[in-house]
Amino acid sequence: MRAVLDPNVIISGLLSPTGTAARVLRAWERGEFELVVSDALLEELERALAYPELRRRISEEDARAVLHWLAEPATSAGDPKASPAITSADPGDDYLIAVAESRRAILVSGDKHLFDLAAEIPVFPPALFLDLLLAPGTGPGT
Repeated sequence: MRAVLDPNVIISGLLSPTGTAARVLRAWERGEFELVVSDALLEELERALAYPELRRRISEEDARAVLHWLAEPATSAGDPKASPAITSADPGDDYLIAVAESRRAILVSGDKHLFDLAAEIPVFPPALFLDLLLAPGTGPGT
């Protein structure tokens, strides 16, 4: 199973190491799913980690380490050139949809604009994604 993690999920996992988003990150570390990233996703994450309110909780050094930790073993989808078939009410989310679409991946997010598209694209909040990982017949090879 492939998944694209919205930067908000990654940040939530970093800020709350015992929370659901952190459990998603640990599942990826254990090889329970294939993480798909793009340059745009990593750039958005890098920008967000530099925000003053986050910088107080995540040092610049730790932010760099997280970006390296994600980029190296994850599957890079590149940045799709075409717009996704389905678009969000928030155009800033469309690149996430395009990356997931290009790799036939599930999108894991905490964003309401994306959940509004759940009938049209595979988008799950972290808790439901973890449930999906536990379902029979799922895992890295599916």
